[in-house]
Amino acid sequence: MVVLAAGLVIIPGAPLGLITTGVQALAGILLPSATVFLLLLCNDRDVLGPWINRPWLNVVATVIVSILLMMSLVLMVTTLFSQVDVTVLALVLGAVLVVSYVVAGALALRARRKRPSIEPVSKERRANWRMPPLNLLNRPRWSRGRLITMYALRGYLVVAVVLLLVKAIELGIKGKG
Repeated sequence: MVVLAAGLVIIPGAPLGLITTGVQALAGILLPSATVFLLLLCNDRDVLGPWINRPWLNVVATVIVSILLMMSLVLMVTTLFSQVDVTVLALVLGAVLVVSYVVAGALALRARRKRPSIEPVSKERRANWRMPPLNLLNRPRWSRGRLITMYALRGYLVVAVVLLLVKAIELGIKGKG
Protein backbone atom coordinates (compact mmCIF):
# COMPACT_ATOMS: atom_id res chain seq x y z
CA MET A 1 0.00 0.00 0.00
CA VAL A 2 2.84 2.35 0.79
CA VAL A 3 4.43 1.64 -2.60
CA LEU A 4 1.06 2.22 -4.31
CA ALA A 5 0.61 5.52 -2.45
CA ALA A 6 4.15 6.61 -3.33
CA GLY A 7 3.50 5.69 -6.96
CA LEU A 8 0.34 7.82 -7.02
CA VAL A 9 2.12 10.81 -5.53
CA ILE A 10 4.92 10.85 -8.09
CA ILE A 11 2.56 10.78 -11.10
CA PRO A 12 3.01 14.15 -12.81
CA GLY A 13 -0.15 16.28 -12.59
CA ALA A 14 -1.93 13.94 -10.17
CA PRO A 15 -4.71 15.77 -8.31
CA LEU A 16 -3.17 15.37 -4.86
CA GLY A 17 -5.83 17.47 -3.12
CA LEU A 18 -8.58 15.32 -4.61
CA ILE A 19 -6.72 12.13 -3.68
CA THR A 20 -6.25 13.32 -0.10
CA THR A 21 -9.91 14.33 0.22
CA GLY A 22 -11.02 11.02 -1.30
CA VAL A 23 -8.89 9.02 1.12
CA GLN A 24 -10.30 10.97 4.07
CA ALA A 25 -13.86 10.43 2.83
CA LEU A 26 -13.14 6.72 2.38
CA ALA A 27 -11.83 6.55 5.95
CA GLY A 28 -15.05 8.24 7.11
CA ILE A 29 -17.10 5.63 5.27
CA LEU A 30 -15.11 2.66 6.60
CA LEU A 31 -14.83 3.84 10.21
CA PRO A 32 -18.38 2.87 11.28
CA SER A 33 -18.06 -0.69 9.99
CA ALA A 34 -14.67 -1.14 11.64
CA THR A 35 -16.19 0.12 14.88
CA VAL A 36 -19.12 -2.31 14.56
CA PHE A 37 -16.73 -5.24 14.19
CA LEU A 38 -14.72 -4.02 17.17
CA LEU A 39 -17.92 -3.84 19.21
CA LEU A 40 -18.82 -7.39 18.18
CA LEU A 41 -15.38 -8.55 19.27
CA CYS A 42 -15.72 -6.72 22.60
CA ASN A 43 -18.91 -8.70 23.28
CA ASP A 44 -17.61 -12.13 22.26
CA ARG A 45 -17.57 -14.18 25.45
CA ASP A 46 -15.43 -16.93 23.86
CA VAL A 47 -12.68 -14.43 23.06
CA LEU A 48 -12.80 -12.09 26.07
CA GLY A 49 -14.45 -14.26 28.71
CA PRO A 50 -15.15 -12.19 31.83
CA TRP A 51 -13.69 -9.09 30.16
CA ILE A 52 -16.57 -8.55 27.72
CA ASN A 53 -18.18 -5.13 27.54
CA ARG A 54 -20.49 -4.14 30.33
CA PRO A 55 -23.99 -3.07 29.27
CA TRP A 56 -23.32 0.63 29.83
CA LEU A 57 -20.24 0.42 27.57
CA ASN A 58 -22.39 -1.18 24.87
CA VAL A 59 -24.81 1.74 25.16
CA VAL A 60 -21.99 4.26 24.77
CA ALA A 61 -20.50 2.29 21.85
CA THR A 62 -23.90 2.03 20.17
CA VAL A 63 -24.40 5.79 20.43
CA ILE A 64 -20.94 6.41 18.97
CA VAL A 65 -21.42 3.91 16.12
CA SER A 66 -24.86 5.29 15.27
CA ILE A 67 -23.51 8.86 15.14
CA LEU A 68 -20.63 7.69 12.92
CA LEU A 69 -23.11 5.94 10.63
CA MET A 70 -25.26 9.06 10.50
CA MET A 71 -22.28 11.23 9.55
CA SER A 72 -21.24 8.68 6.95
CA LEU A 73 -24.79 8.71 5.57
CA VAL A 74 -24.68 12.51 5.37
CA LEU A 75 -21.43 12.22 3.42
CA MET A 76 -22.96 9.65 1.07
CA VAL A 77 -26.21 11.60 0.46
CA THR A 78 -24.43 14.90 -0.13
CA THR A 79 -22.03 13.16 -2.49
CA LEU A 80 -24.90 11.81 -4.56
CA PHE A 81 -27.13 14.88 -4.30
CA SER A 82 -24.86 17.93 -4.02
CA GLN A 83 -27.83 20.34 -3.81
CA VAL A 84 -29.02 18.85 -0.49
CA ASP A 85 -28.69 21.21 2.47
CA VAL A 86 -26.29 19.47 4.88
CA THR A 87 -27.69 21.27 7.93
CA VAL A 88 -31.28 20.21 7.25
CA LEU A 89 -30.20 16.65 6.44
CA ALA A 90 -28.15 16.43 9.65
CA LEU A 91 -31.06 17.76 11.71
CA VAL A 92 -33.52 15.29 10.17
CA LEU A 93 -31.15 12.35 10.63
CA GLY A 94 -30.40 13.55 14.17
CA ALA A 95 -34.12 13.56 14.97
CA VAL A 96 -34.46 10.05 13.53
CA LEU A 97 -31.51 9.01 15.68
CA VAL A 98 -33.06 10.44 18.85
CA VAL A 99 -36.35 8.65 18.15
CA SER A 100 -34.39 5.45 17.49
CA TYR A 101 -32.60 5.86 20.84
CA VAL A 102 -35.91 6.25 22.67
CA VAL A 103 -37.43 3.19 21.00
CA ALA A 104 -34.28 1.09 21.49
CA GLY A 105 -34.08 2.17 25.13
CA ALA A 106 -37.68 1.18 25.76
CA LEU A 107 -37.16 -2.20 24.08
CA ALA A 108 -33.93 -2.78 26.01
CA LEU A 109 -35.61 -2.00 29.34
CA ARG A 110 -38.46 -4.36 28.50
CA ALA A 111 -36.05 -7.13 27.50
CA ARG A 112 -33.92 -6.55 30.58
CA ARG A 113 -36.86 -7.21 32.90
CA LYS A 114 -37.40 -10.62 31.30
CA ARG A 115 -33.73 -11.70 31.46
CA PRO A 116 -32.35 -13.36 34.53
CA SER A 117 -29.71 -11.35 36.36
CA ILE A 118 -26.09 -12.22 35.65
CA GLU A 119 -23.95 -13.01 38.64
CA PRO A 120 -20.77 -10.93 38.93
CA VAL A 121 -17.43 -12.49 38.04
CA SER A 122 -14.89 -12.76 40.83
CA LYS A 123 -11.75 -10.65 40.65
CA GLU A 124 -9.63 -13.80 40.84
CA ARG A 125 -11.35 -15.37 37.84
CA ARG A 126 -10.97 -12.16 35.86
CA ALA A 127 -7.30 -11.86 36.75
CA ASN A 128 -6.51 -15.47 35.80
CA TRP A 129 -8.66 -15.80 32.68
CA ARG A 130 -6.88 -16.54 29.39
CA MET A 131 -8.30 -16.71 25.91
CA PRO A 132 -8.26 -20.22 24.45
CA PRO A 133 -6.16 -20.83 21.33
CA LEU A 134 -7.82 -19.58 18.15
CA ASN A 135 -8.23 -23.07 16.71
CA LEU A 136 -10.36 -24.04 19.74
CA LEU A 137 -12.77 -21.11 19.47
CA ASN A 138 -16.26 -21.80 18.16
CA ARG A 139 -17.56 -19.86 15.21
CA PRO A 140 -19.91 -17.15 16.54
CA ARG A 141 -23.62 -17.80 16.02
CA TRP A 142 -25.47 -14.76 14.80
CA SER A 143 -29.15 -14.12 15.25
CA ARG A 144 -31.27 -13.39 12.21
CA GLY A 145 -31.39 -9.72 13.21
CA ARG A 146 -27.61 -9.47 13.50
CA LEU A 147 -27.17 -11.24 10.16
CA ILE A 148 -29.59 -8.85 8.44
CA THR A 149 -27.78 -5.91 10.03
CA MET A 150 -24.40 -7.17 8.79
CA TYR A 151 -25.75 -7.58 5.25
CA ALA A 152 -27.26 -4.09 5.41
CA LEU A 153 -23.92 -2.70 6.60
CA ARG A 154 -22.12 -4.51 3.79
CA GLY A 155 -24.59 -3.16 1.22
CA TYR A 156 -24.22 0.33 2.64
CA LEU A 157 -20.44 0.10 2.39
CA VAL A 158 -20.56 -1.04 -1.23
CA VAL A 159 -22.95 1.74 -2.22
CA ALA A 160 -20.99 4.37 -0.28
CA VAL A 161 -17.63 3.37 -1.80
CA VAL A 162 -19.09 3.30 -5.32
CA LEU A 163 -20.64 6.76 -4.79
CA LEU A 164 -17.33 8.06 -3.46
CA LEU A 165 -15.53 6.73 -6.55
CA VAL A 166 -18.14 8.33 -8.83
CA LYS A 167 -17.77 11.65 -7.04
CA ALA A 168 -13.96 11.49 -7.15
CA ILE A 169 -14.01 10.75 -10.88
CA GLU A 170 -16.54 13.52 -11.42
CA LEU A 171 -14.39 16.03 -9.52
CA GLY A 172 -11.28 14.82 -11.38
CA ILE A 173 -12.98 15.41 -14.74
CA LYS A 174 -14.22 18.87 -13.66
CA GLY A 175 -10.71 19.77 -12.47
CA LYS A 176 -9.22 18.95 -15.87
CA GLY A 177 -11.97 20.67 -17.87
